[in-house]
Amino acid sequence: MSFVTVEDVFQSYGNRPILERVNVTIDEGQFISIVGASGCGKSTFLRLLLAQERPSRGRISIDGAPPAVEPGPDRGVVFQRYSVFPHMTVRQNLVAAQSFGANGWGMLWGRALRAARQKADATLDRIGLAHVADSYPAALSGGMQQRLAIGQALAAKPRILLLDEPFGALDPGTRLSMHDFLQDLRAETGMTVFMVTHDLSEGFKLGDRVLVFDKTRWDPQAPEAYGATITYDFDARDGGIPFQHLKEKTHVPVP
Repeated sequence: MSFVTVEDVFQSYGNRPILERVNVTIDEGQFISIVGASGCGKSTFLRLLLAQERPSRGRISIDGAPPAVEPGPDRGVVFQRYSVFPHMTVRQNLVAAQSFGANGWGMLWGRALRAARQKADATLDRIGLAHVADSYPAALSGGMQQRLAIGQALAAKPRILLLDEPFGALDPGTRLSMHDFLQDLRAETGMTVFMVTHDLSEGFKLGDRVLVFDKTRWDPQAPEAYGATITYDFDARDGGIPFQHLKEKTHVPVP
């Protein structure tokens, strides 16, 4: 049985359709890159996977469970802009992330707090930030802040990691080092990853599969009249997928 099942999902905001007829199944442990033009519903799809939003129609199931009604600790998320707590130290950010459970945020005390600090220090060693454990995020470089954000997302041991343009704000050199970092973590944890990116080469480099979102119906007089769907599903490990296939127009003008 597939780990993530998306069945006939539609999403609209008011009278504006964003996604339509989205169907896909994902095996556990796969890395899924999501690409497509701006405004074609990539981030919306990520929010649906997170259960931050619920689809207008259709269902999303994780490991055969009923559709989630709100985000839970089984799903971690990292955004392009560093999603950490600026008023907490690096270590405190990771401790706080461990307090997020099935009933939301809670407080840790006594033995639980000591255990959380030990786990935080172990995570900091793994992500290369042990030497700045007592620093605040503002004192870190962009790459270090994004490492912290990923470490924070992993602190609750999610089964799915959702990345929304996680490296878009980084310089090219830092971005490449973050690719290596993410690949190492993925190999170590075996978690299922969904990553939205505008960089095709990044999507093919990191992903096992590349999902392309686009509109199959398009009205030049009303460009927002139709939603997007998955128009291509590439095996990125095939080794011979020409990028130009992604540049072809897939929408059909409405007469």
